Order: sequence, then C-alpha cells, then structure tokens
Amino acid sequence: MKVLHVIASPRSDRSNTLQVAGQFLAELGRHAPDLQVEVVDLFNHDLPALAGNNIETKYTLNHGQPIGRGHVESWRQIEQLIERFLAADVYVISSPMWNLSIPYTLKYYIDCIVQPGYLFRFNDLGYPEPLVHGKRMVCVTARGSDYSPAGPLHALDFQEPYLRSIFGFVGITDIDFISAQPTDISALRESAMATAIAQAQHLAPGFATAAVPLP
Repeated sequence: MKVLHVIASPRSDRSNTLQVAGQFLAELGRHAPDLQVEVVDLFNHDLPALAGNNIETKYTLNHGQPIGRGHVESWRQIEQLIERFLAADVYVISSPMWNLSIPYTLKYYIDCIVQPGYLFRFNDLGYPEPLVHGKRMVCVTARGSDYSPAGPLHALDFQEPYLRSIFGFVGITDIDFISAQPTDISALRESAMATAIAQAQHLAPGFATAAVPLP
C-alpha cells in the first residue's frame, strides 16, 4: 500500500494536524505491514511555477492542443508532481484551517496537479470527466473554533467543502475528515485533540483494504 501524505502545516512537531495524522498512519501501519508512506511537505518543497511557459502549456492543454516543444522541459516538473500523486493508493492531507479555508501552499499544490488530460478531461460536449478512480483520502484538519455541523460557525467552513469538491471533481469521492476543533479554546483543546486522535485510530483499519485500486 502506498500512502501520499501531503503536509500543509509549517509547524512541524507542534502541528495539531500532524499529531493526529501521525496516529492515523501509525495505526494504519499496524494493519498494513507493507505500508509505504511518501511525504510532500509543502512548506519545505519547491513547487514548479504556474506562470510563464507552464501557464501557457496549461491553456494549450485546455484547448486540446499538444504541448509546444519549447515548453516540454518546464512542464515535465508539473508532470512529475502529478505522477507522484497518481502513484498513491491512499492520500492523507494534513491541513490546518487558515482564514476559514486552506493554507496557500495546499491551494498552490492543488493548482499544480489538477490539470486537464491528467486528473480530468473534457468530453465531446465540453463537460469535465474525472480520471482518478479507486482511491481513498482522509483529510486531517485543525480548527481554532468549532466549525462542526452543530457548531455556530459551520456556515463559515470553506475548508471541507472545497477539499471535497476539488478532489471529487477529479474522481476521489471516498473522503473522510478528521477535524480537531476547537483547538484555540484552552479549556476544550485537550478534549478536541483526544477526540480527533480516537477517530483517527478507529478509522485507520478500514483503510488497510484500500491497497488495490478499483478498475
């Protein structure tokens, strides 16, 4: 089983999301001895530029045209990032909530990999069709306040809806969320973290069967 762990927190061992994700991966490893975890640490990873030659290539692909010879080398950096993403069976996204949504590094990463002809395509009618099938994902998030469905700030949660939408757009619809919240309220933080860790440990064994992608 190959897991791609995409880290969108700059806080290293002080990260709430990484504490929870670490428990998920540890428990998953106990149920999947062949587990391989590859990490993309977005705050310590130089992502390719989405400007210049690469933005021109993106629009070339959008129009169904072949990549220009002068753009191939630059675009190869994007393709390598996409190949790394597609090689995984399971995805773990570790992302705090920033300003009601996701950190800019995660948005940039998504903008790099979600490309036509790779993660989705346009059919003859011009409608997008997903190309990523048989994958599973768990998103580990940490929120300073309570954005749960029963919480007072639920309507302001643009993190989970966006992640569900963009990855669903490319075909990943089997997505679980583990949200530690509220982590900025000292009296509730310990309980919030304990609940999230317990959820992670409970959820992990079910992912051990995701090693073989569906046809």
